[in-house]
Amino acid sequence: MQKRTKNSTQKKAAPKKRRAKKAKVALDRKKLMLLCAAVCASCVLLLAVTAFLSRGNAGAKAERKPSIEKVAGAENSSSVKTEKETKKEKKPKKEKQREEKKSEKAAAKKDGEQKTPTVTPTPPKQESPKKEEPSPVKPVPAPAPQPAPAPKKEGELGFGFVSAKNGAVLCVVFDDGGQNVSQLKKCVALPFPVTVAVLPRLAHSAESAAIVRKSGNEVILHQPMQAVNLNVNPGAGAIKPDMTANEVQATLSQNIAEISPIAGMNNHEGSLITENEVLVSFILQTAQEKGIYFLDSRTSSATKIPSVAMEMGMGWYQRDIFLDNKKTRENYLAELKKGLDIANKKGHVIMIGHVWSADSLPAFLEEAYPELALKGYRFATVSKSGGMYR
Repeated sequence: MQKRTKNSTQKKAAPKKRRAKKAKVALDRKKLMLLCAAVCASCVLLLAVTAFLSRGNAGAKAERKPSIEKVAGAENSSSVKTEKETKKEKKPKKEKQREEKKSEKAAAKKDGEQKTPTVTPTPPKQESPKKEEPSPVKPVPAPAPQPAPAPKKEGELGFGFVSAKNGAVLCVVFDDGGQNVSQLKKCVALPFPVTVAVLPRLAHSAESAAIVRKSGNEVILHQPMQAVNLNVNPGAGAIKPDMTANEVQATLSQNIAEISPIAGMNNHEGSLITENEVLVSFILQTAQEKGIYFLDSRTSSATKIPSVAMEMGMGWYQRDIFLDNKKTRENYLAELKKGLDIANKKGHVIMIGHVWSADSLPAFLEEAYPELALKGYRFATVSKSGGMYR
């Protein structure tokens, strides 16, 4: 009888121990959940603070506040969990035991997730930047209007040309026309009359002569002739040393017809031919018959043009200055001043340039023209220069 009573007492005491253990486990879980909620809240606060400090104030003048709503949400979630647990405690024991078993299995699977909860903090709300009132700007006084420069008077211009004497006439000739039309147009666009010598039998020979005439300037034939240096090719339609009188006349007639009407002709190269009295006489005789003048380019100091022309009783012109032996502004100015000295001594000067200097020589002459006109110089073509020799 005593054994039975002991066993019965032991059986009755067992449920109490189990209940105590279960209550203890429930309390431990409560503590664990509260601890997790607290950890989550502290993580959210830490992330929010670090985000606030890292973003700083880089260019935007707006203050950024960390969101406290997440923390409150975390606390609310923890409070909701505790309320659910209290409701679970009120449920019947069997249901509670079943739920505990399910929760134990779920807890075993999600143990790692509960230990390291991942919280995605919401970005802190940005306040609209405060509008700063513009600082008052002092008005900058407008610059006083500058008076227009007075027109330059004599003595104030930059070239330093001497005044004209003896009614000095300047005559500018551009050789080597017929090669380039665009360059030629720059030469005939000058504000004073010029003479252009056009080479024959080139692609633009006839066209160039027509352009010069249309511009109101003077056209002459730039007749090719052999130079002393036999390696120099004077070009198509040239006068050669072994030509007869008829060959010279035929060649000149063909060249003149190509670019006619013309006022005269001058020699291209020709240092060998102009030293030959016989050939010079054939050339001047043809010019006389055609009613055109001859301009000696003086490519040789031993030229026979003057002596043969005087014997024939024929007038002629001769070149005084080459403007562009060097294509520099300094050379143009130096040669022009030499030409002015010649014009002031004998009343006229013939200065030869070339169409291939059109990138600089016409611009220089146009710049010098106002001062030259102010100093009293006149400009004319060769036929109207008054510079014929007899």
